[in-house]
Amino acid sequence: MAKALRTKDKIIIAAEKLFSEHGFEQTSLRQITSEAEVNLASVNYHFGSKKALIQAVMARYQSVFMPALAEQLHQLQNSGTDQVRTEDVLACVMPPLIALRQVRADGPVIYLRLLGYAYSEIQGHLRKFTMTNYGEIMHEFFQMIQQANPSVCPNTLFWRLHFSLGAMLFAQTSGQALREIAAADFGEETQAEESLLKLLPFVAAGISAAEPEA
Repeated sequence: MAKALRTKDKIIIAAEKLFSEHGFEQTSLRQITSEAEVNLASVNYHFGSKKALIQAVMARYQSVFMPALAEQLHQLQNSGTDQVRTEDVLACVMPPLIALRQVRADGPVIYLRLLGYAYSEIQGHLRKFTMTNYGEIMHEFFQMIQQANPSVCPNTLFWRLHFSLGAMLFAQTSGQALREIAAADFGEETQAEESLLKLLPFVAAGISAAEPEA
């Protein structure tokens, strides 16, 4: 049994590395088995399909991120604040992202890269997987965004939230380059978490902007 568990973990770690570097579509099972130094039969035995393996890789992060997000949202709901602000809701994402370091040291970056590929490559099965397992948490997050923006219609919020996700993906995956430029041009030394904190007011303002005239 111990050997089987080690093999399964090796496959997940190898798949995670390759998926985050090349994307889901551009990574083949043969590449994964070569990286993990296992045979294809092992992948089929433990996961059954490439989609199931992708979901297992994402589950490593979501099993940490989603409960932590639920806890942050719960704390905000019970904070006694009369009017929840968009920035307050978005800030709930920060501690769960940092918690991904429990998975691996660069967990926040890896997870956001995987999310980026999930959207850019239209991995619909991942959305279904996420909503099946964490739909209530996602629904609660969106409800609180709506609560903070009662004058913005839900479909507009849908677009703005996904535009915001794109900005967050860019800020995190390009964070090192941005921090080096800031240091060179402005003498500003910035940590990874600080760059996301700088992003929050910008994203919140975009989400809460008045509806454009028809």
